[in-house]
Parts: sequence; C-alpha cells; structure tokens
Amino acid sequence: MAQAKTLSQVELDQVLNYVSTKKYALRDRAIILTSFLGGLRVAEIASLKMGDVVNLDGTIKNEIRLSAEQTKGKHPRTVFVSQRLQTELATYLMTRHIKDPSIPFFHTDNRLGFTANGLCVWFHQLYKNVGISGGSSHSGRKFFITTLANKGIGVRILASLAGHRSIAVTQRYIDVNDEQK
Repeated sequence: MAQAKTLSQVELDQVLNYVSTKKYALRDRAIILTSFLGGLRVAEIASLKMGDVVNLDGTIKNEIRLSAEQTKGKHPRTVFVSQRLQTELATYLMTRHIKDPSIPFFHTDNRLGFTANGLCVWFHQLYKNVGISGGSSHSGRKFFITTLANKGIGVRILASLAGHRSIAVTQRYIDVNDEQK
C-alpha cells in the first residue's frame, strides 16, 4: 500500500479554504487540524468524547489522555494540545449545544459520532474534492511528524508523541524534500 502524501502548507491551506465553504465548516476545520496539529490517528479522532477534550469548566484541555481502547497499539498515551489547536477546538465547541462528557466530540450530520472507517472515507473524499492526489487520513500525522522533525525534534520524542513503540516506524513518517537537501 502506498504511503500517504505529506501535504505542504499551501495544500493544507487549500483544504482549509475548501472546508470553510461547507455546512460544518468549523467542525471540519477542527477535525483536520486535530490530525495535522495533534498528530492523532483517524480512529483516535473518531473515538474522542467531550470528556476527553473539554475540562469541567468548559475550556479545552492542555492534554488529551487516550485510553488503551482508543489507540491502535492498545497502549494509552497523552496527546499534548498546542495553544493553536486549543483555540481551534474551542471555536468548534461553541457550535455544540450539548456538552455531556460521554457524547462524541465530533458529530456527524445526524449528531452521532464518526466511525473510524467513516472518518477515513470523509478524509479521502475531502482530498479528492480539493484535487490533492495521494492525500489520506494519515496525511495529517505525516505532516505533524515531518514538521516537528524539520524543527529539530529528536526521533525518540517524535515516536512518543506519535504513539509509536519503534523509532523505525516513526522514521517512515518523516518526509525529505529538495529544499531540505
């Protein structure tokens, strides 16, 4: 299976501009940026509940603690939420009327949560509609890891942030481009 495309900043901006015209623009933007700025897998994004993301006082948490059941490797991990992502999630949260900790954080048209497969299809269709070939639900994780690697973050830290138990797996996520060479 081919590796997911790592989007450039220009392509990410194209995607964000496209979703800004959609019915659920703030939700769509928050989903995309949760992948690109938080490095979450699509199944992890789909599994998020209000209580995972929102503090009791209604603010966005600094850290999202994913349980073993929410992660691919069945190992709990902590996702650090940057200030930029906190702001994006808080903006989306203003569109939600019900804030019960047990309901899905990201809703679908019928107000239910996404399935992992449904969100995968959603990302595939999104990239197709924008005209980005090779984009997939994993493109955000690749962008997240590559961006941090380009800032000089060590591969062991990257592996921890991505929830990888092997740095060899993490290294496959890091794209090299002509500008770096």
